[in-house]
Amino acid sequence: MTRTRTGAERAADDIRLLGDGRIGLLTNFTGTMPDLGRTSDALVSAGAPISVLFGPEHGLNGSVQAGETESESHDPRTDLPIVETYLKSGAELDRVFQESGVSTVVFDMQDLGVRYYTYIWTLYDALESAARTGMRFVVLDRPNPLGGLRAEGPGLPDAAFSSFVGRSDINQRHGLTAGELARLFASRDLASRGLTVDLHVVEAEGWNPGGGFDSTGLPWVPPSPNMPTLDTAFAFCGTGIFEGTNVSEGRGTTRPFEMLGAPYIDGRLATRLRESGMAGVLFREVWFAPTFHKYAGSTVRGVQLHVTDRDAFRPVATGLAVLDAIAELYPDEFRFLPPGERLDGPDRRHAIDLLWGSDELRRTVESGLPAGGLVGPAAHVTELYGPDVLLYPRVSAV
Repeated sequence: MTRTRTGAERAADDIRLLGDGRIGLLTNFTGTMPDLGRTSDALVSAGAPISVLFGPEHGLNGSVQAGETESESHDPRTDLPIVETYLKSGAELDRVFQESGVSTVVFDMQDLGVRYYTYIWTLYDALESAARTGMRFVVLDRPNPLGGLRAEGPGLPDAAFSSFVGRSDINQRHGLTAGELARLFASRDLASRGLTVDLHVVEAEGWNPGGGFDSTGLPWVPPSPNMPTLDTAFAFCGTGIFEGTNVSEGRGTTRPFEMLGAPYIDGRLATRLRESGMAGVLFREVWFAPTFHKYAGSTVRGVQLHVTDRDAFRPVATGLAVLDAIAELYPDEFRFLPPGERLDGPDRRHAIDLLWGSDELRRTVESGLPAGGLVGPAAHVTELYGPDVLLYPRVSAV
């Protein structure tokens, strides 16, 4: 097996790939080298002129939960200042970059491959800010953990539903790397507003978009406290929508997004889902008591998703099938969270609408209709994105 060389590894071997001038490194605990040392340490040791570290959601060290960032202002290992960027955008982020004194922003974080995962929107905001402030922007690319062939689920066609869990019209499972997303955002979103950016992508060498993350030879580094395994990432692509409901998505357990439950759920749910015959996944009845978040300290009943075949598994369709089953079996208890309740902030819109990218899912379920028909078959990413976006050849079928 040929190991994938990430953009970070290539840059540490040849810092000329980063360009000239003072650098601000936008990274976190997922920015690692093959030996699991930090990208920041490797680049500094190689002589890269990094003068500041920018941190995203969960902080530079990943010690805090969703919707939070760390308070440290100094990195003792590199002796560099830390400036948090979480929830900073527009003029506020412009000021952060300008006051840092850098001429280049380098992005190195492991994306998950799901539209409502926030690291790509940190990328989006930073890329847009670099365009406004005239800074060079470099992406140290990494593989997409969900693979690079399939796009599944809805996009985000209406700007009324734009948020930090979706700023641009990409599929729920988008099938792109961070570098490819940056090229898409620059050529489509920024260009539509008359913005240009000096964008450079240091590609990952040896990545096969159809081979799966296991074929990269890279270790799995949990990209957030609630993403412990690769199977969690696949499940999250479909079950992340339950953050907008009164069903626990398993936060506060060892298997978040793989376990779903609520006080009103009984054994009928597991039976219904086992009888559904969905491909690539099995369902097991479980009881669990979250240590925090929804129903903290209470025992709830539900199901655990066991992904048995990642190629056959369709996470978005599976998530909707579970949602339909719960809504049908427990119509008096199941509900979507009201406006302003969750997603970690003052937003007064329905969380489910922001996660789904429109109000179609909520309105469909509230009208008593099944939601499964809202998602069609998976599409091949080459059908959606052109050569100006794609960096890696896609030759396998969906």
